[in-house]
Amino acid sequence: MNWELPHPFVWRVTVRAEHVDGLHHANNAEYVRWCESAGWAHSAALGLDVTNYQGLDRGMAIRHAEYDYILAAREGDELLFGTWLTRVDGRINMTRRFQVLRAGDEALILRAQWQMVCIELSSGKPRRMPDIFKEVYSPAVIAPEAESERRICQPDPEYRRP
Repeated sequence: MNWELPHPFVWRVTVRAEHVDGLHHANNAEYVRWCESAGWAHSAALGLDVTNYQGLDRGMAIRHAEYDYILAAREGDELLFGTWLTRVDGRINMTRRFQVLRAGDEALILRAQWQMVCIELSSGKPRRMPDIFKEVYSPAVIAPEAESERRICQPDPEYRRP
C-alpha cells in the first residue's frame, strides 16, 4: 500500500448499499463516521477506549476537522483507513491524520486531519491530559507535524508588513 506515513493503524470497511447516496457513491457523511470508528479502534488498540475516558472524566474531542475527498467509492469497494497520531503536546492538544485507500487498486479516496483537545467530560471544558493519555499516546506519534501541514488561513508569525 502507498501510505503517506509509515506504520499506519489500518481499519477496514466495505461500502454497503446503505452507505450510498443518490449520486451512487458513498455519502460524504459516512467518511466522517468511518474516521471516527477508525480513530476509536486505534485508540483502543493502544489501550484507551471510551470506558477509560469515562472513568477518567477526560476525553479527546475534535476541535477542528478537515476532510479532502479525492475520489468516489462505490458499493462493494473495500476501503482501508490508515490513521496516525502525528502530534501529542502532552498538555491538551493532539493531532490525528487519516488516509483512505481503495483496497482493489490502492487509489487514494480521502485524506483527513483532526485537531483535538482534551476535555473534562462532565463539564465539556478543556483540561490537561491525564498522565495515562501522555503515556499511551505520545509513544504512538509517527511524525511531528510538518510546517507545510499548517492550515493556509493561519497567519505567518514571521510576516512583517513592508
